[in-house]
Amino acid sequence: EEQLVESGGGMVDSGGSLTLSCAASGFNFAQSWMYWLRQAPGKGLEWVSTINRSGGSIDYADSVKGRFTVSKDNAENTLYLQMNSLKTEDSAVYYCATSPRRDRGVWGQGTQVTVSS
Repeated sequence: EEQLVESGGGMVDSGGSLTLSCAASGFNFAQSWMYWLRQAPGKGLEWVSTINRSGGSIDYADSVKGRFTVSKDNAENTLYLQMNSLKTEDSAVYYCATSPRRDRGVWGQGTQVTVSS
């Protein structure tokens, strides 16, 4: 079974840091482009970051550029999102996925990040 499981979410003060992990199983993670997306309460899904198969090509949304760092450990089948200088507007459920489309690919169940002022 293809599966993604996020972890590492929680509550943090504004300016703090969190690292999210996404454990992959049941598919060829090393050959997969991976995505982080988030959804805040009452808002639509927002793309956060993309990383290619090898991790050599990375892109970020302007809203997180310079503060978030995505990485991919193909040996451990794990995707990471290091989040620094967190803001209240970063509060959301964070998802890792093999496709940026909700109706495609493999999606995790999401992990809640709450940033308090």
